[in-house]
Amino acid sequence: MISALGRDQPGIVDGLSRVILDCQCNIVDSRMSVLGGEFAVVLLVSAPSAQKIEALKAELQHHQKTLGLTIISKETVAQAACPDQISYDISAVAIDHPGIVHQLARFFSRKGINIETLGTDRYAAGHTGTPMFSIRMQINVPPDVKIAELRIQFLEFCDDLNIDATLVLHQGKNEKYHGKESGNWSEST
Repeated sequence: MISALGRDQPGIVDGLSRVILDCQCNIVDSRMSVLGGEFAVVLLVSAPSAQKIEALKAELQHHQKTLGLTIISKETVAQAACPDQISYDISAVAIDHPGIVHQLARFFSRKGINIETLGTDRYAAGHTGTPMFSIRMQINVPPDVKIAELRIQFLEFCDDLNIDATLVLHQGKNEKYHGKESGNWSEST
């Protein structure tokens, strides 16, 4: 896994992906964004051998200054499959105020539910300009959690906080979120 952060400028993705390609590695999954003028990226990379991984690590360290990035790399192992968990998507909107992410994260963590992905945005409401906050999450629900009860509890929790929210079955590739996709630092099989 590669994590990188630096001042946003044209060519960062080009340069970073070139280093990865030159080391005969492959980007399997990625998240990239510009936040506060800073470019942030997290990449899951696969390699044909342990030697290619070591070469990539060395090249990334060598190219940090050229790319204008602070780069951290970490070897990972394939996530254990959890075929009995079900993925759900959360979408929520509220008038912006501190603590929304924490409140929603705490709700799920107290129920033993893992947040797989999370993204937020802040924007001005049409006509009024009121600062609004939106959040999207994908959660993995364990088999012992009753979905109907979870949905009722979650929506009541959100109503109490004046958060407009939905909880719906994830329609994407559930295999990806349950460890059936093996791309990581490990050698390709």
